[in-house]
Amino acid sequence: MKTMLDIYRAYFRVSVAMQLQYRASGAIWMIWSILEPVIYLVVWATVAKEQGGAVHGFGPRDFAAYYMVLFVVNHLTFSWVMHDMQFRIQFGHFSFALMRPVHPIHEDICDNVAYKLVMLVMTLPALVVLYVLFDPRFDTTWSAVLAFVPVLFTAFLMRFMFEWALALAAFWTTRVTALNQIYFSLLMFFAGRVAPIALLPPILQSIAAKAPFYYMVGFPVDVLLGHVSTNELWIGFATQLFWLTAAWLTVRFAWRRSAAQFSAVGT
Repeated sequence: MKTMLDIYRAYFRVSVAMQLQYRASGAIWMIWSILEPVIYLVVWATVAKEQGGAVHGFGPRDFAAYYMVLFVVNHLTFSWVMHDMQFRIQFGHFSFALMRPVHPIHEDICDNVAYKLVMLVMTLPALVVLYVLFDPRFDTTWSAVLAFVPVLFTAFLMRFMFEWALALAAFWTTRVTALNQIYFSLLMFFAGRVAPIALLPPILQSIAAKAPFYYMVGFPVDVLLGHVSTNELWIGFATQLFWLTAAWLTVRFAWRRSAAQFSAVGT
């Protein structure tokens, strides 16, 4: 355990230094991550006003609260490993990772967390500006906040493991762009990023309740905003743990075969 903590400290120091070195490119990505929820917020707030002030119980201020929390949750759970894996394999960067006695997923976790911490410099002022501009209505409670913390942490692990498992497809094909696009399209729609899940037709809500995407982003948002009952909270948390375990087992199962495939191609 102490050895792994030392490894994480070393990786994290390097990752923070790298993120500070490339903070301009990080800022560009952060600007897009801010614009996405703002665009959907403006669209749905406009629709609510034109339909008499609300859409399925969501008024403009409710949409503002939803997309502000969504912005934070998406920032704290997203990863870029699915985009980078193909590049790292094709250009031989993964050779160095395979030579180390530590699984490369640990370095990726540290890189991901370091980016999020460094970019908090932009996240917090953005939230203040959004609060002033859109006047969100938060009806959350302390119990919802306490439940939100483990749900958010599990969502981060679940999404990271799920995307790392999908990224391993890059070991078997030279192009994974189509797979990534399909995944992110499903994530946008069923995670509640385009619209709250409550606004979808019942059949799509049923699909979202069984698929993993909602539990990566939308579920933590609904928990913090108090949109789920106690029973729904426990069912949702159990679903998160199920998908996290499935993703972790997939990574464990596929990693050795993927690394062997890379070595075979490289030789």
